[in-house]
Amino acid sequence: MLSSSSLQDLLVPGTGRDHADMLVEAALQNSEFFASLVKVYLSNTEPHSRKAAWVIDLCVEKNPGMISPYTGEMIRMLEKFSHDGLKRHTLRMLMHVPLPEEELGTLVKTCFEWLVTPSESVAVKVYSMEILYCVSQSEPDLKKELADSIEWRLDEENAGFRNKGLKILKKLSREIG
Repeated sequence: MLSSSSLQDLLVPGTGRDHADMLVEAALQNSEFFASLVKVYLSNTEPHSRKAAWVIDLCVEKNPGMISPYTGEMIRMLEKFSHDGLKRHTLRMLMHVPLPEEELGTLVKTCFEWLVTPSESVAVKVYSMEILYCVSQSEPDLKKELADSIEWRLDEENAGFRNKGLKILKKLSREIG
């Protein structure tokens, strides 16, 4: 296993997609390396955590099950992440895996907060919206609150938010009745 400082040397700022893809391939082949990346990501130390999150997110695109053992801890860390990139990558990864029941309350609370916070990025709001919609499929009581929250923000947000929001509102209107 790589030492923490060796791994951080691999996660240097300014490295591009080719470098990230190389790390993805290494992580897909070596579960200990993947676990080391997750440790750096969840340490919430900039900029290494963000770089690790990007690599892990790319791994999860190829093999979603890799992140399953860490989803509870990821959800518990969400409120501690201040950087938009960490929030965005975490939400995006969580969209690919079954969510742990015991952490759903925390996830729903955080996603609703970010959905209606004007200063959050559009990507964080859109991923929050998508997660809340998915959770509402097993927790129908959330549907009305989600629809109200989206409608409340529609006029204040940009086209990306409105586009996703209107699509989810259309689905919700059929489901709510």
